[in-house]
Amino acid sequence: MPIRLRITAFITGLFALLLGIVCLSIYYFSSLARLEAVKTRLVNRSITTDRMLTHDATIDKVLMHRIDSLTTMALKRKAVQVYNKANVLDYAYADAIGDSIVVTPAVLDAARRYGRHYFTDGEREAIAYSDLSQSNGIVLVSVGGDEDGRQQLEKLMSILVFSYIGGVMLAFAGGYYFSAGLLKPVKRIANEVKEISAHNLDRRIPAGEAKDEWRLLATTLNELLDRLKDSFELQRRFIANASHELSTPLTLISSQLEIYLQRDRTEAAYREAMAQILKDVQHMNSLVQTLLQFATASGNPGGLQIGPVRIDEVLMQLPGEVPARDPQHSVSLDFGTLPEDEAQLLVLGNETLLLTAIINLVSNACKYSPDHHAVVSLHVTGAQFVIQVKDRGIGIDAAEIERIFQPFYRIEQETGAKGFGLGLALATRIIKLHKGDITVDSIPGAGTTFTVTLPANDIL
Repeated sequence: MPIRLRITAFITGLFALLLGIVCLSIYYFSSLARLEAVKTRLVNRSITTDRMLTHDATIDKVLMHRIDSLTTMALKRKAVQVYNKANVLDYAYADAIGDSIVVTPAVLDAARRYGRHYFTDGEREAIAYSDLSQSNGIVLVSVGGDEDGRQQLEKLMSILVFSYIGGVMLAFAGGYYFSAGLLKPVKRIANEVKEISAHNLDRRIPAGEAKDEWRLLATTLNELLDRLKDSFELQRRFIANASHELSTPLTLISSQLEIYLQRDRTEAAYREAMAQILKDVQHMNSLVQTLLQFATASGNPGGLQIGPVRIDEVLMQLPGEVPARDPQHSVSLDFGTLPEDEAQLLVLGNETLLLTAIINLVSNACKYSPDHHAVVSLHVTGAQFVIQVKDRGIGIDAAEIERIFQPFYRIEQETGAKGFGLGLALATRIIKLHKGDITVDSIPGAGTTFTVTLPANDIL
């Protein structure tokens, strides 16, 4: 069912329920009021008759009949019957000849016990009344049909039914019109989104001036489009750079093979060519492995082997791993004062990826330091681990700090340096995957400090 019809149905149903309760309440209380009015009339007549026409436990039947015949009441088909204490009918009057009231001894006993007892005689209301202040045991039974009251109640019922039907119809029409205006921004947003594709991600949805949920939705979608645009641009740039990095060694290998296949050469020349080709293949293999690591770090924690890892043990592998990758690089550790409890040194994550991220930061620091040395420190602050990688290298300009974490990005000072421009981007992806963060403080010509914060034994 369309949302517009669902909103209309909800509004109509809610209004119908409320209006139905109001109409039923009006009819119910009007019916009670009519019944109470009839009871009051019958009781008043019984009281009047009892006080005026009975004395000394006897009933003046002639006087009573005369009064009854001359009395006019709003009630129709009225009748009066009087019973003595032996439940014997002493007097009876009815507008219609032969009309009588069926009165049981239980009714008479109830009247003598409680003073009055209400019951019905067909469609007529009846009251059995006995004056409890007197001990004569006389019971007066008055009955009458409230035809006017019932007709008024039927008219009221008709009015309420027509009002209810009309109200529900108006509620449906109003709800249908209201829902159209309510959903109009949704249609506009949907039409705008249909026009947006990967080729025109610069287009945005007008948010409007009203500070409502539709503005929030449009703003949220625009923020999503901003992220998608950045993601598409990053992907295109990544593919272009990766293709360039892969095509360069392939082109060199192909060119060298073509040259050396044009004529016969000496064994030494072939060995020199194969050595160069091997170097290019190793370079390409290193790039492929880095790209695989980058793809792994770009995934989600659900696809990784996650477990408790001692962060100090990860860092203690650096003095052996860093020189193994480049003998000119060295690293020193500064742990300061660490907690004695092993549980306070645990981080929930993947040890291999964490080590890869820190090694990339250390290798980057060593690469651009004159002494090719980096200092790694570890501090535990509450529920966080703070890891700092410091160097005394060339530093980074403030304008380029925000871009150094982009894949394949190289700053101007890196000209001639080995690498693919993926180390910092890979480290950032890994740290973000572990719910951490990386910040940079750098002074050109004085050195750079990378600060990594990781949650202590948190859940990814």
